[in-house]
Amino acid sequence: MVVLAHGFPELAYSWRHQIPALADAGYRVLAPDQRGYGGSSKPDAIEDYNIVALCDDVAGLLDDAGADRAVIVGHDWGSMVAWNFGLLHPDRVSGVVGMSVPPVPRPQAPPTKIWRELFGENFFYILYFQEPGVADTDLSRDTKETMLRVFGGPRQPDDTDALARMLAPGSQGWVERLPEPTALADWISEDEFDHYVAEFSRTGFTGGLNWYRNFDRNWELTATTPAAAVTVPSLFITGSADPVRHFTRSDRATEVAKGDYQELVIDGAGHWIQQERPDEVNEALLTFLSRLEL
Repeated sequence: MVVLAHGFPELAYSWRHQIPALADAGYRVLAPDQRGYGGSSKPDAIEDYNIVALCDDVAGLLDDAGADRAVIVGHDWGSMVAWNFGLLHPDRVSGVVGMSVPPVPRPQAPPTKIWRELFGENFFYILYFQEPGVADTDLSRDTKETMLRVFGGPRQPDDTDALARMLAPGSQGWVERLPEPTALADWISEDEFDHYVAEFSRTGFTGGLNWYRNFDRNWELTATTPAAAVTVPSLFITGSADPVRHFTRSDRATEVAKGDYQELVIDGAGHWIQQERPDEVNEALLTFLSRLEL
């Protein structure tokens, strides 16, 4: 059993290139719309999106499928579910693969406190996401424009200050700080893009944003966990052009992932790695899975 956990703002559909490759290789695959997304339930309470509840959702999927254990594969926020699943449900995991977000040790203070001290008056999107309703309205104002900027594509030729604009103080929201592409990225078709736009137009973004509003709560809930480290084999996959690399380092990964831990950097790949570079990601997944004693 392989569980594929998507990130923000994505859907189970984000694994459309991996599901058939894994199934054809003989693996059972579960790829849910996670809590707050797509066809899944969307509780009103922010605290219902904490990491323990999100990992319990995965355990519930395994129960429903009659699987004792599984390999958990995550991307972006789904990576945090995958790494934490190994800590919270150590007896139910055979391996972990995280994409874009590496395993990181629990910080010494609540994350939002650290970020406020680090960024000061500068803009940081995770802090901007904290206030209920603000980012929700920003992202839903024009869903097609939001998703176009999120997924990106060819940029304006003079757009050389994207990172500076993302961090600059000011009243701008998150969407208008994102670089404005001139066309869809070459890794996503019009039909695929329209699927995302239709789903987020229907559901809005609040469910996914509520995951971000639990960073400090997650910090409290993980002060102690059933396992102190992820001891099963694990793999971290990232792209050399993924902007998350600017503020989430992997140099302390083995403090969390203490089993057979490996890293793979795909040259030129950006944040949406399993969609951008499916062949290389699929090859890495199948190679990793073939080494496990399932």
